[in-house]
Amino acid sequence: MSLYVWLYCSILKIHRTPPVKLFPGGKMSSPTKLLSIFALLALLIVGCGPAAPPEEFAEEYAMVEPAPPALEEPAADLLEPPAESAATTDETFALVDYNIGQQSERMIIKNGDIKLLVKDTEVAIDGVTQLVRDVGGYIISSRVWYDDWYGTGYKSASISIGVPVDQFETALRRLRGLSIRVLDEQATGEDVTDQFVDLESKLTNLEATRNRIRTFLDQAQTVEEALTINEELSKVEAEIEEVKGRMNYLSGRSAFSTILITLSPDLPVITPTSTPMPTATFTPLPTATSTPWQPGETVRQAGQTLTKSYQSITEILIWLVLVFLPILAPFVFVGWLLWRFFQKKK
Repeated sequence: MSLYVWLYCSILKIHRTPPVKLFPGGKMSSPTKLLSIFALLALLIVGCGPAAPPEEFAEEYAMVEPAPPALEEPAADLLEPPAESAATTDETFALVDYNIGQQSERMIIKNGDIKLLVKDTEVAIDGVTQLVRDVGGYIISSRVWYDDWYGTGYKSASISIGVPVDQFETALRRLRGLSIRVLDEQATGEDVTDQFVDLESKLTNLEATRNRIRTFLDQAQTVEEALTINEELSKVEAEIEEVKGRMNYLSGRSAFSTILITLSPDLPVITPTSTPMPTATFTPLPTATSTPWQPGETVRQAGQTLTKSYQSITEILIWLVLVFLPILAPFVFVGWLLWRFFQKKK
C-alpha cells in the first residue's frame, strides 16, 4: 500500500509543477506525461503479481497448507476396451484356435522302408506278424526266397505292412528291436491336406452343378433337350465319383502308413580250407623229325590242283551260258537293232 501512495503523491506533485522548457524556442514536453506512463506500467506489473494476504489473516494463512489435488480415478471407458476392439480380439483368438485345430488335423501320408539283418528269419517274420496285430494294422504283401551260401539255403523275406498313422514311429521302433543291425532305414511324409481341401471344394461345386442340371432336366420340354441335359448330368456325376474316389484314397492313405520290411539272415563266416598245390613235373618236348623229299607225291598234288582248276573254269562257263547269257541276250539284241536303225539313217 505504501508503494501505491508514494506513486500517487509523486504524480500529484509533479502535476502541480509548471512545465519545463527542454529546448529553447521549441515545444515544451510535460514530464507529467512521462511519469504517468512509467507509473501506469509499474502498476500493471505489480497488479499482475499475487496479492499479499492481509496482516490479520497472515498467520492463519501461513498455518493452513493447501491440500494436494485429489487424484482423479480413471474413467470407466478407459478400463474397458471398446466393443469393436473386444470383438476383434475374440475373432483373433478364434482364428488362432482354428489354425491350431487345422494343424492338428493335417493329413500326412507316411511311408517307411527298413532293411534288417536278423539272426533267424522265421522268428523275425513271427515278430512282424505279432507287431501288425498289436498296432491294429494289416499285411499288404509278403515274399519269401532262399539264397544259396556255400551250398546251404538261407531264408530271406520282404513284407509290406500298413499301420495306423499314430503308430508309425512305434512300429519302426519295435522293428529295430527284432534285428541284429539295421542295414538301411528311410521314412518319408507327404502333406495332402491342401489336396483334400481342394477336392472338398470341387465336390461341393460339382454337387451344386448336378442339382442345377437336375432342375433343368425336370424343366425340359422335348426329348432332345432331355437327352442333352442327361448327357451333361452323366458327365458331372462321373466327375463327382472320381473326386470321391480320390478323397477316399487320400483319407485311407493318411490314416494308415505303409512300411516295407526286408529281412536278411546273418550269414555265417566260411573259412576257406587250403588245398595242396600239385608238384610240377618236367615233360621233355618232342623232337621234330625231318621228312624226306618225295617227287611223286608233288606230281600227284599238282595233277589234282590242275584238275580242280579246269573244273572251276568249266563251272564258270556253264553259269555264263545258262544264266547270264539268257539275261543279257535281249538287251544286246535291242541294242544291235537300234544301232542298225541309226546306221541306215546315216
